[in-house]
Amino acid sequence: MKLAQKLVIGYYRAKLNLFAKLSKRKAAEKAFELFCTPYISNKKKAPAVFDKAEKLHLKFENYQLVGYRWNHPQPKKALILHGFSSTVKKFDHFVMPLVKKGYEVIAFDAPAHGDSSGKTINGFQYRDAIKAVYEKFGPIHSFIAHSFGGLALSLFMEEQQYQENKKLVLIAPATETDSAINSFAAFLNIDEEVKAEMRKIILERSGRTTDRISIRHAAQKIKAEVLWIHDEDDDVTPWADAEKIQLDNHSNFQFMLTKGLGHRRIYRDNKVKKAIMEFL
Repeated sequence: MKLAQKLVIGYYRAKLNLFAKLSKRKAAEKAFELFCTPYISNKKKAPAVFDKAEKLHLKFENYQLVGYRWNHPQPKKALILHGFSSTVKKFDHFVMPLVKKGYEVIAFDAPAHGDSSGKTINGFQYRDAIKAVYEKFGPIHSFIAHSFGGLALSLFMEEQQYQENKKLVLIAPATETDSAINSFAAFLNIDEEVKAEMRKIILERSGRTTDRISIRHAAQKIKAEVLWIHDEDDDVTPWADAEKIQLDNHSNFQFMLTKGLGHRRIYRDNKVKKAIMEFL
């Protein structure tokens, strides 16, 4: 970890600790805001395939979403969804293989990510952004989603009445919101009382307890075909959460477990990409 990163983390730990001494609720509000704030990564030059894309724009709530489209129009469409603090530009290697399979390919930066506007995002806002893209540019038949994008996609799919002929690829998805909160709290030394207040805030704003903001909960209503790819060494979205869904034995879910790829190298792996293209 770089010195600058250590200083930033130390600053937030001290700030949240100070708020917690004054008010657990106030500390939880600040913590939740931080939990929903993507960190800004260095903007590198977009991969060459994006130079060939049609650029798309979509107004969604108070956001201006920026997206890309290739091979339009085609009867089959695929949507690529990135994770937290990421961008669709990191998934360039999926574009041309999908085009070769006859897909029209669509990819949008989520609110508060990449070239889209905004400062914060939560799972329901990402879900609703997917819905807005689907309604404007769909119908969409296949989806590739990584990490936080996998949770948002699952929240979207559990509300879809018609799921025939739909295919979902979930790569290291953020399976349980509770696990994400626990990991975030441990990283910033947030105590149990503040965590409890964070869960109250989520319930007040979403109408759901955190255990119901999960792919395991959504899976009960997902009827589309699902390919779930996860690394057993993933230290961001733990396999232990995903394994519970595997043990639930949903007939429409199939799992591919990898070793040593972690949370981010997994979507760049050639064997993973081959399995995805064969599934789609």
